[in-house]
Amino acid sequence: MFDKFLFPEIEPFNSGFLKVSDLHSIYYEEAGNPDGYPVVYLHGGPGAGITPGNRRFFDPKFYRAILFDQRGCGKSTPFLELRENTSWDLVADLEKLREHLGIEKWLVFGGSWGSTLSLFYSQTHPERVVGMIIRGIFLARQFEVDAVFSNKASAGSVFPEEYERYINHIPEEERDDIVKAYFKRLTSPDEKIRNEASIRYMTWESTCCTLLPQEEELDIKRDRYVLSEPLLECHYFLNNMFCDSDNHILERIDIVKDIPTIIVQGRYDMCCPPVTAYDLHKAMPKSKLVIAPDASHLVWEPGIQENLIKSLEEFKKLFIL
Repeated sequence: MFDKFLFPEIEPFNSGFLKVSDLHSIYYEEAGNPDGYPVVYLHGGPGAGITPGNRRFFDPKFYRAILFDQRGCGKSTPFLELRENTSWDLVADLEKLREHLGIEKWLVFGGSWGSTLSLFYSQTHPERVVGMIIRGIFLARQFEVDAVFSNKASAGSVFPEEYERYINHIPEEERDDIVKAYFKRLTSPDEKIRNEASIRYMTWESTCCTLLPQEEELDIKRDRYVLSEPLLECHYFLNNMFCDSDNHILERIDIVKDIPTIIVQGRYDMCCPPVTAYDLHKAMPKSKLVIAPDASHLVWEPGIQENLIKSLEEFKKLFIL
């Protein structure tokens, strides 16, 4: 079951749009206890957006859960906008949202790219973070991107048939930079070319994200993330996540090494391999590393769900409302 450990479905008690620049407005919502302990949910991608199911990780009696769509995706506007869309714009948006909601400090909860953004934010504003729960760790290093999107010897060696379909979408003469070649098609003026590239890219990424294959067919009309996630990911990948070095996070790890942190990682994660979580844990020896032995990358897998819920329960002990 994909909701075995989650809390019941819940509607937001507050939602709206926050104008964060002349160009961008981000959609946000709050669910759970209005007087509860604040926790902010950072979705993956970049470009995945939030879903109603994301609210269900948080005990509605205890937590005041804040969720939002990052720039260019979900309900945030403009949709698919790449201008003014960098890691540091998103960090600034988080601060603006915290101030807008009148929150002094909060627990940061993020997975995949959300783990990266959690670390970027916490290293920029450590005084605002009481703790982190992060899963499916991505440390924004080039070899991590290459392992999934450009290197047959990594994820492609485990899923060779899907990897072949993924790279065969690109002519041989452009395969020296697969991400760049996909970005060219994802920004094509031809809608058909954009849509075909989006589906092929997301089909490959989805293959790498689950322990067992998903049978659901991707549908752009139903799931807008099928357009936004490939475009925004390639935009960020081609700009080195807007970092000034390939090891930006670990070079600044001392800033956050004492922040209470739980790292949840699927043993068979091919999208963000366990070595990334292990490298982070070694750099943050006070952190707790939890390896789910029966899971890959997807947040909905039971092994990931269970350990994220346990982590949120564990953090309750640190908080006095």
